[in-house]
Amino acid sequence: MNRKENINENETLAIEARGLVKIFDKYTAVDKVDLSVPVGSIYGLVGPNGAGKTTIINMLATLSQPNAGTIKVFGYDAQKEAHAVRQLIGLTGQFASIDENLSALENLIIFGKLLGLSGAESKKRAYELLEDFGLKNVAKRSIEKFSGGMRRRIDLAVSLILEPPLIFLDEPTTGLDPRTRAQMWKTIRKLVKKGSTILLTTQYLDEADQLADRIMLIDHGKVAIDGTPDQLKDSIGAESLQLTVRNIEKVHDAVKIVKKILDVEVQLLEASNVTAPLNSPDKLVEILNELNKANIDLSGIQVRRPTLDDVFMALTGESIEEENKKKEIGEEIMKEEVVKEEKMQKKKEIGEEIMKEKVIKQEITQKGEIK
Repeated sequence: MNRKENINENETLAIEARGLVKIFDKYTAVDKVDLSVPVGSIYGLVGPNGAGKTTIINMLATLSQPNAGTIKVFGYDAQKEAHAVRQLIGLTGQFASIDENLSALENLIIFGKLLGLSGAESKKRAYELLEDFGLKNVAKRSIEKFSGGMRRRIDLAVSLILEPPLIFLDEPTTGLDPRTRAQMWKTIRKLVKKGSTILLTTQYLDEADQLADRIMLIDHGKVAIDGTPDQLKDSIGAESLQLTVRNIEKVHDAVKIVKKILDVEVQLLEASNVTAPLNSPDKLVEILNELNKANIDLSGIQVRRPTLDDVFMALTGESIEEENKKKEIGEEIMKEEVVKEEKMQKKKEIGEEIMKEKVIKQEITQKGEIK
């Protein structure tokens, strides 16, 4: 049942991918991505919706073939030895694959049998997983009565029936409340302690910071940066400066002053918050003096350790939330355009029908006149 025996003990990388490219029609969803995931680690792929995270997981899990590049999973070639790779992985997607009409216990037993376990083995493994995921008390409750967090846990349990050494978690906490997210984090850490390697995708930077040993920030299918959480934060400076401007009309003047003195990229958050990497703390006094000369009052000053949000913003010019909002707005505009196009098409069809009727009436009239 345990698939770790199929792994070479000397293998240090669970995943080694080089130059991954995935193209859909003329759109490049993943563009020359390199990825190295050490055995026994948690690796985070982080980025906004549509960044290419799920596409990368699909290629690594042999669900989709790359247009270019190579993938090795525990030394096995994912393209040439896909069957061997599939024996070593578990995949939990964004949407549950379980039957809502069945109980948690029934789902696990059925999946166990589908994966080749005997009835007795399936039942034994089902109870083990229900215990591990804190679901033993609701084992015989139908899935349709589960909360979102409980559904996510049972879906993860299904992917662990054969104890895979490599687990892909595609946005495992999306839509969950903070308490349930924390429970999922605890479960993920427990899996690693038991010897699993985990690659997870998320759009929550705090989640990646809490869980991942190493993080790759993805933007529009390309690698923005890759490293440990501390390395990523250090890449934009030891500290981050955030100024809250009292008069919103003077915010852009404040941005110009900060940019001139620090000579770095300055970001504007929530209309009145100016933030920038602060490599030279002694320059803070100079900034405050210049703001005072320009009659720019501040309602708040904060110097802190950079967050991963600061890193993503420094590299892309926008936060993940802003990119997601833009994407949502773009999708809404596209929907409106489709609706308009459909209405125009209907009008055109109605117009053509009216024209046909007129032609028919005219032909009937002409025939009557001929007679």
